[in-house]
Amino acid sequence: MNRHPRRAWTPPRGRGYAAVLLAAALLLGASACGGRATTHHKPGTSHEQATGSNGRLLTADDGSGNRLRQVDAQGAPEVAVTARPDSEDGWNVHLSVRNFRFTPDSVGGAALLGRGHARLFLDGHPLARVYGAWFHLPKSLLRAAGGGTRLTARLYADDHTAWAVGSAPVQAATTLGGTTSAPTPTDTPDATAEISIRDGKVDPDPGRTEVKKGRTVRLLVRSDRDDTLHVHGYDKEARLPAGRTVTLTFTADRTGLFEVETHESDLLLTQLVVR
Repeated sequence: MNRHPRRAWTPPRGRGYAAVLLAAALLLGASACGGRATTHHKPGTSHEQATGSNGRLLTADDGSGNRLRQVDAQGAPEVAVTARPDSEDGWNVHLSVRNFRFTPDSVGGAALLGRGHARLFLDGHPLARVYGAWFHLPKSLLRAAGGGTRLTARLYADDHTAWAVGSAPVQAATTLGGTTSAPTPTDTPDATAEISIRDGKVDPDPGRTEVKKGRTVRLLVRSDRDDTLHVHGYDKEARLPAGRTVTLTFTADRTGLFEVETHESDLLLTQLVVR
């Protein structure tokens, strides 16, 4: 019986060949970016910004309808705000940020740590959205907002969630006044101390945290073992579950020197000085 040698397969030519190549190109294109076309990103937004996410989204909001996005205190965004009278009208507001940069081109995108924008509130009422370090606040805008003196700057992610540490929004506040003097440490509206406890040692070394009477004190404490945080003189306490950052916030309504310590490990964390 005669056997005919098998012929090697050759790709089809003409229209069939072109159709095969087109189908292969479409398959490769669809899988190049996780099965989604890379051209569907918002203009000015990278693929990382369109798909990334950071922190833990909480059910609580910031009081203005934007949900909190909680991150660890270490490396978290920070902000400080000052307002100086302008020689012609209103105030020049300056936002000093750390671990954060303004990203106006990607607003509406995903929440990437250390990126986003700020919002200004006057006596708790929304005032303006800010995409840079400087903002001119005219008197007419204050009148339109119903007046007020307490200006708060709060940091937000590109998806409009509010960055938070210890279930509290990342923010700072100042009082609009007539002084143009340079700010000093005691001029800051709030006092914040970030403290960690590991292997029985306090970091940073215990020192003094100064604040003016009537201002807000925020203690962010993280311990590697279960303990209890206590502020003497104010009788403020908070449980310290191991491995979690706990925030204790209160108003410094009495003057003096007050020690902040742990109960179980009996460690001095800082001395609160209220003047």
